[in-house]
Amino acid sequence: MKLKWIYGLVLAAIALPSLAQVSLYIGSAPPPIRYERRGDAPGPGYAWVEGYWAPNGHHYRWVAGRWQQPPYAGAYWNHPHYDHYQQGWQLHEGHWDHENHDNGHRDDQNRDDHRDHNDNH
Repeated sequence: MKLKWIYGLVLAAIALPSLAQVSLYIGSAPPPIRYERRGDAPGPGYAWVEGYWAPNGHHYRWVAGRWQQPPYAGAYWNHPHYDHYQQGWQLHEGHWDHENHDNGHRDDQNRDDHRDHNDNH
């Protein structure tokens, strides 16, 4: 009986996180990325985390960019972006990673004309 109870707990621990993942789709494309003046970094070791349009019901709200310290040495910020699917537009959250997935192709100084939501992967 005790073994069945432990087995049930292990199974629940594995299954619950997968149930918590919800995909949100919005029918209309996000607005163009806003140009933000960065200002000076608050100190050494800070990285700019650019702003983005976040889903807000059936609309979008702007989340301002900010200076942030990477969580570990060598971390790269992978910017949030939208992909278009049959169901609508889906946000892929920004996150810190060990690898630079932009491979140096983004010019962050001149990105006021860059629209992440046109990056259909």
